[in-house]
Amino acid sequence: MTLRLNASDADFDRDFDRLLRAKRDGSGDVADDVTRIIAEVRARGDEALAEYTNRFDGHSLAASGWNIEAAECKAAYEALNSELRGALDMAAERIRAYHEAQLPEDRDYRDAQNVRMGARWSAVDAAGLYVPGGRATYPSSLLMNAIPAKVAGVERLVVTTPTPNGEVNPLVLAAAHLAGVDEIWRVGGAHAIAALAHGTNKIAPVDVITGPGNAWVAEAKRQLYGVVGIDMVAGPSEIVVVADGQNDPECIAADLLSQSEHDPSSQSILFTDDAGFADLVADAVSLQLTELATAEVARQSWNDNGAIIVVDALDDAMPLCNRLAPEHLELAVDDPEALFAMVRHAGSVFLGRQTPEAIGDYVAGPNHVLPTGRRARFSSGLSVLDFMKRTSFIELDHDSLHAIGPAAVALAEAEGLPAHATSVRRRLKNEI
Repeated sequence: MTLRLNASDADFDRDFDRLLRAKRDGSGDVADDVTRIIAEVRARGDEALAEYTNRFDGHSLAASGWNIEAAECKAAYEALNSELRGALDMAAERIRAYHEAQLPEDRDYRDAQNVRMGARWSAVDAAGLYVPGGRATYPSSLLMNAIPAKVAGVERLVVTTPTPNGEVNPLVLAAAHLAGVDEIWRVGGAHAIAALAHGTNKIAPVDVITGPGNAWVAEAKRQLYGVVGIDMVAGPSEIVVVADGQNDPECIAADLLSQSEHDPSSQSILFTDDAGFADLVADAVSLQLTELATAEVARQSWNDNGAIIVVDALDDAMPLCNRLAPEHLELAVDDPEALFAMVRHAGSVFLGRQTPEAIGDYVAGPNHVLPTGRRARFSSGLSVLDFMKRTSFIELDHDSLHAIGPAAVALAEAEGLPAHATSVRRRLKNEI
């Protein structure tokens, strides 16, 4: 049953802490399996990929083809009906505009000692994007990952996606065409991540891997971080809604279910200062579950991981929200700014009664690849910076070297590194 808590209850702190610490991924320990898969791909390359694809996705890469050509993606885009194509175009345009505004500026300046310094930004050479193909396929996720990479200036953009029984969602192909993806490989799971990181005869390695996936995919990214860069180790989706009694309970119920339907391990939490409204939302969730095509998944998520928490005042909810550090945080009130000012930890915040989280999943513009599992305490959503790196530079002349060089000599000698000191001291003595 869905957890019901009241902040005024004597045991609230204990019960809330249990909610905070509950493990939701339900995956068990997959680390050993993933280690073995990575080792197999490193040792046997494409042969291992073919075997794993046949075992997990039920088709032969030799028969279906290893990759999907650009012409097939273009054809999928052109075959969309005008409404869907227009929606995809709008999403891509808004995502691109938002991320173009994120591009960092180079710095190049001289300080008071005439030392020239600064930093230059550049894109990675190649990025790999993982697109799930199991429980659901998400063209929106492809856009959210691929467009920032292209905006950053990545030259080679590679998608790996499982195609169960050899089938692929044409909308994913259409999104790939729109985003300018360069390669699409019919490979999924931890073995796809291993191939992107280490490379095989067919698939050249990349520098950064992003995109959501199951527990095996997430663990593979975690283990391979350092061989490649990654966006984050993501867990089940989550939403926290802070709402007063002036909201439509049907809307708030739908907002909660919008995350519950992702996965049985997803989590949806409502904070409200109105106990009667809490009851109305709970009833609305129950009713909507009887009509929802994804009811089986959503019901399990809501029953196992959902929570309704009544607080004395909505201000009291904000420290609790910060402890949760949710992926998505809705502030469904007339004046959300006061509550927003109290937010320290959240992946993305949705302000006001007319801003459902689902808008952010598709067409608002900010990235929907966000930290989960309380990781918003220390990390941010996907951006162009995930596909870029900063190179600093320094330039000294005679006068600037003499201005700061003696301090470097002193520090090098204090650290017991005489060659460091000598490399500076020799230049200080050289008056040419």
